[in-house]
Amino acid sequence: MAPSSSHPHPAASHEPAPHPAASHEPAPHPAAPHAPAPHAADPHGAGHHRHGHAAPDGAGPRDGLARLLDLDAELFAPYRAGVLDRLAHLAGDGVSRITDLGAGTGTGTFALLERFPGARVTAVDTSPDMLALLTAAARERGLDGRLATLEADVTEGLPGPVGAELVWASAALHHFGDPAASLAGIRAGLRPGGLLAVAEMDGMPRFLPEDVVPDRPGLEGRLRAALDALHAERVPHLGDDWGAHLTAAGFTVELEHAEDLELRAPLPEGAGLYAYLVLARVRETLDGRVAGEDLAALDALVGGGPDDVRHRDDLVVRSRRELWVARRPGDTA
Repeated sequence: MAPSSSHPHPAASHEPAPHPAASHEPAPHPAAPHAPAPHAADPHGAGHHRHGHAAPDGAGPRDGLARLLDLDAELFAPYRAGVLDRLAHLAGDGVSRITDLGAGTGTGTFALLERFPGARVTAVDTSPDMLALLTAAARERGLDGRLATLEADVTEGLPGPVGAELVWASAALHHFGDPAASLAGIRAGLRPGGLLAVAEMDGMPRFLPEDVVPDRPGLEGRLRAALDALHAERVPHLGDDWGAHLTAAGFTVELEHAEDLELRAPLPEGAGLYAYLVLARVRETLDGRVAGEDLAALDALVGGGPDDVRHRDDLVVRSRRELWVARRPGDTA
């Protein structure tokens, strides 16, 4: 769990007063949760195997991404715990079958296993490497008896056994080329009365002061704008109103919640590495798409020198997270 120095601040909410965040943390989502095909802003979720990624200190690309997903989950663990408390309140007792779409390294999977101790989770991902990491971690924790894994493309709907009581989709749904068709598949895989939880983030987390590079003020804003333009081309459903999609697909939306999370000094351990991993992925993604001077300025922030974000004391980690929870109507076949 992130130390008490982390301070998530609520932004917008369309729900009754939220339940307090639980103090427990599963080891995680992410990410951060959190993966995309994968766009650089998305450290958690499904599809993370489709591009190469920067990695720290000689680690392989896959190792760098796995670490990024885990760090996102660790840094924002109190937020995730609060989300799962809200979800458990809506789901009620007796949840026994859960599907985690785009499971990644399993940060969400393990959180679900802890929060719903009577449940069995099917973790779905397109990456066999990620599923192997998840399986090994489950075995170490003695949870392999409650876990099934499935290598499948979640953009094609809900694979595997039907009748899930809860589907968790973190940073996954925006990859769907046809949200209506994919949500129809998920709806068919849920039992009547079952819940779908959609967790998204609004893009690249922010870390830097405006004048982090004095002769390139506004650097991070320009990087984010370039990423937004790229995502509009490649991931057009990033930033969609999933409440509208869910309603159109025949779900009843029961909760919408948006929250601005902010971690300030003294930062939790790992925050500098998290910033580095995100910005290194941004550097790789935007090569040739922004001014050379901005790339050079970014190089200084991830290049291992005195200005590297891993060594700075002026970082602030900001990320906006959104949640929708929708129910398949119980009287619908």
